[in-house]
Formats: sequence, C-alpha cells, structure tokens
Amino acid sequence: MGREARRAQARQERRQRQQQAQARRRPPSVSAPAATEQARRGGSSLLKPRWAMDIISELRKVTWPSRQEVVHLTVVVIVVSLLIGLVLGVADLAFGWIVEQVILP
Repeated sequence: MGREARRAQARQERRQRQQQAQARRRPPSVSAPAATEQARRGGSSLLKPRWAMDIISELRKVTWPSRQEVVHLTVVVIVVSLLIGLVLGVADLAFGWIVEQVILP
C-alpha cells in the first residue's frame, strides 16, 4: 500500500471516529465544564504547557515510514552521496592536473 493510500485510509478512519464520538457525545454538564475539558485533554494543564501538547498532537498526525522504506531510502542516500563524492573527486583531480600542467609549468 502506498503512502498516499495509507494517508487516505487514516483520514477516513479519523473521520469515522469523530463522527462516532459526536454521535455518543452528550451535552456537557453546566456544573463542571473545566473538569470535562481537563479530562478530555488527559490531565492537568498546569503540568503540560500548551506548546508541548501541540507538539504531541502534531506527532500523532505524522505518517511514519515503515522499516522497509527507511532501509531503502537510506541505501539511496548512501549511493547518491558516494556517486557525487566520486564525481567531485574526479573533477578535483582533473582541475588539479590542468593547473599543474597548463598554468604552472
């Protein structure tokens, strides 16, 4: 399954969960709206700064690559780096030889 298909499937599952949660949700009680909000967020807001909660929320949305994708892309990066290093090394040797033979004799 491709990355886009996984993302589409994850979006669809999130929508279904949100719809189910809205269907089950009751109107909040008037006596304790702060307690309901605190329970929904998972604890005391004094112990978790807003920016930390935002970071955690964004990390949950990330589509992490599989182990196979990580290995494949790592190999690609290593091969491309070696090829570019080889090309630059040959160019350096060639220019060095040209400078020694043509400019400095």
